[in-house]
Amino acid sequence: MTPPLRHHGLPPRRPNIGITPDWSDAAPDSPFARYELKVPYAEAVLRSGGLPFVLPYTDDPLCVEAYLDRVSGVLVTGGAFDIPAEAYGETSGEGMGPLKEGRTAFETALMRSALKRNMPVLGICGGMQLLNVVLGGTLHQDIARELPEAREHQQKHDRAQPQHPVDVREGSLLAEAVGRGQLMVNSTHHQAVKKPGPQVNVSAVSSDGVIEAIESTAHLFAVGVQWHPEYMIHNLPVHGGIYKVFIQKARDHRR
Repeated sequence: MTPPLRHHGLPPRRPNIGITPDWSDAAPDSPFARYELKVPYAEAVLRSGGLPFVLPYTDDPLCVEAYLDRVSGVLVTGGAFDIPAEAYGETSGEGMGPLKEGRTAFETALMRSALKRNMPVLGICGGMQLLNVVLGGTLHQDIARELPEAREHQQKHDRAQPQHPVDVREGSLLAEAVGRGQLMVNSTHHQAVKKPGPQVNVSAVSSDGVIEAIESTAHLFAVGVQWHPEYMIHNLPVHGGIYKVFIQKARDHRR
């Protein structure tokens, strides 16, 4: 097949990026539940050359596949909820937060199918935790209870500002995006990766030993970061590199 013509001087076509939204129950002033997406996620995709699309939840496998037929990368966002402990072979203990089982079921099906296609996947905060679980790993259900010597990982100040440093490991996809060595990140989580999946490399660690970034060794681009780079792009532009590499991998995948 003859490749499509490219007009000299025009930017490359933007790859479609599917983004998972959060879910809120019906409010007293409205009979309807709502999908919600924080603006920085979509802005980061746009700034990095992608075209963002929100993916409403479905339990129909054919709809999941139809979504993936139309996008070149999947961004799994974070939220104020936990992944059920049963998803990684444990029972819920003290310190577990609220669940959003419908959201988790959809994101799990979407992520599994995207990985089967070797489609680029970026997991942010809770999205990183889900990526590890999908790839066979486990989680600390509550950092404060299981790792009492760990620093505070739920910052109280502006999330556009960093909370603590992480060490980015040389040779990782993350190092390709932001450079190796120390990186200042924000922190809004009470759970964390405990045991990485069997084909998962740890690509960044906090000084207290908490795992802060992972990536699959079995896929083109399946990366998770425990922080929110999209919140800090304006103050610390280096974080934009995570989205730029993700979008480039999505563009390559589409070809």
